[in-house]
Amino acid sequence: MNETALNPAATDERFRVFVVDDHPLVRESLVTLIGRQPDLCVRGQAGDSAAAFAVMSREPVDVVVIDISLPGESGLELIKRLQTLSPAPRILVLSMHDEAFYAERALRAGAMGYVMKQETTDKVIVAIRHILQGKLYVSNGLAAELARKYVGSRAPADPSLTARLSDRELEVFRLLGLGHETKRIAQELKISVKTVQAHCASIKETLGLANLHELIREAVRWMESTGSGKGG
Repeated sequence: MNETALNPAATDERFRVFVVDDHPLVRESLVTLIGRQPDLCVRGQAGDSAAAFAVMSREPVDVVVIDISLPGESGLELIKRLQTLSPAPRILVLSMHDEAFYAERALRAGAMGYVMKQETTDKVIVAIRHILQGKLYVSNGLAAELARKYVGSRAPADPSLTARLSDRELEVFRLLGLGHETKRIAQELKISVKTVQAHCASIKETLGLANLHELIREAVRWMESTGSGKGG
């Protein structure tokens, strides 16, 4: 597991931050950035959901910075699990995935902010301090879209059929779009091949696709359209 020891030099005066990302260079960059702040300190880091939850279930933190795409359990599932902790940390998602497809899911799961990795690094610090004040942090464009969707007499229809997929189905769909076979998807998500096949069947029905070939083609097309083909 990609788990590090907690920082013994952290002081009670600073807010405790935990970083979860499967790319070591990204983690180290975030740790360095956060460590420079006078009001923040990094209490640990991990490259997967299991390692992250194991540490945070023992040692509470104030904020968790989480990527969506993690080996095994996804970032969305980790967000849900973290809600069971007492006290539950505040969560900021930092991901390459387009906020139009993932931000609302992350917020529903329990996150308080969403920042895309294409943004400047100072946005991460701004977002952390924002959610520490109990406020949601999203881009102006997403805030306007959420306002249009949920404020007023009626909400518009979902912008895409993929919005009707469950979080786990979307993760299977994404991995199909990356060209992964059923067996590999099962290994990465730590579920059975039969479960993956059941998810594929459900996705085909939801999206109105006739067979596995159409499903894979649609998944690849969707990944290309969202710019998520390079992972999160």
